[in-house]
Amino acid sequence: MRVLLTGWAGFLHGEATAGDVLSSRAVGDALAEAGIDHDVAWSPVFRPGALHLSGAAPADYTHVVFACGPIHGPRLAELHERYAGCRRIAVGVSVPDPADPAVTGFHRVLPRDGGGTAEPDLSLAAAASATPVLGVVLAPHQPEYGTAGRHDEVHDAVTGWLAGLDCARVPLDTRLAHADWERCATPDQFLAALSRMDAVVSTRLHGLVLGLKAGVPVLAVDPVAGGGKVSAQGAALGWPVLAAENTAALGDRLAWCLSPEACARASASPPGPAASLARLLAELTEQR
Repeated sequence: MRVLLTGWAGFLHGEATAGDVLSSRAVGDALAEAGIDHDVAWSPVFRPGALHLSGAAPADYTHVVFACGPIHGPRLAELHERYAGCRRIAVGVSVPDPADPAVTGFHRVLPRDGGGTAEPDLSLAAAASATPVLGVVLAPHQPEYGTAGRHDEVHDAVTGWLAGLDCARVPLDTRLAHADWERCATPDQFLAALSRMDAVVSTRLHGLVLGLKAGVPVLAVDPVAGGGKVSAQGAALGWPVLAAENTAALGDRLAWCLSPEACARASASPPGPAASLARLLAELTEQR
């Protein structure tokens, strides 16, 4: 027996969702534990270096297992045709139409829903590793810095680096909006979101300030050559800021931000603006 395991994330233009991939992981782990030889086929778009259906010769397998998602449509009909000589089993799937050839083409369907049945989703059985959650706050173009602005270069370096990390990335915007559900409506909501992060990556002054206010370490990068307001604020708060010219140090700085030392330092209240407020009040008092 040799099993080819696949799902919607195995089709060239299929969708790879977290649930689908975890379901495949759960099935693969179960097969391995049972001592059943198997391969997993992925979309070349999702995992270019992995085994793809086009490279998984039908003669090499006795069974095809399709895990998770709805079973319908022409791509599954093509799967049945390609692996006609294999016993085909669908597991943990939704069955919107039992008469669909995509469904009837399987020798056995073990549904999670459809036809009156309901079973817990396969993704619940998958092992998962803890990965850091990073809030990402990027500054807009700031024309006031003129030719010293390196926003495009810095953001390309930061986002390209983030894309290669094993982490959960959460884009956050300091701009508030009452009518846009994708943005926070109040600063308190924004601080609540920041407080759930393991670290914040920011090229924006208030990404740095509010991250520390929320007690979260901030990987701050100044997008202005020679230093702008982010560097100045870092100096005022006693928090390190990477220069626009030093994005090669992103990995080392993130490692520090996730360390107990940085977490303890961020959890301490940052210096407040008491002096500025006192000077303002004195100025206003003198003019009464």
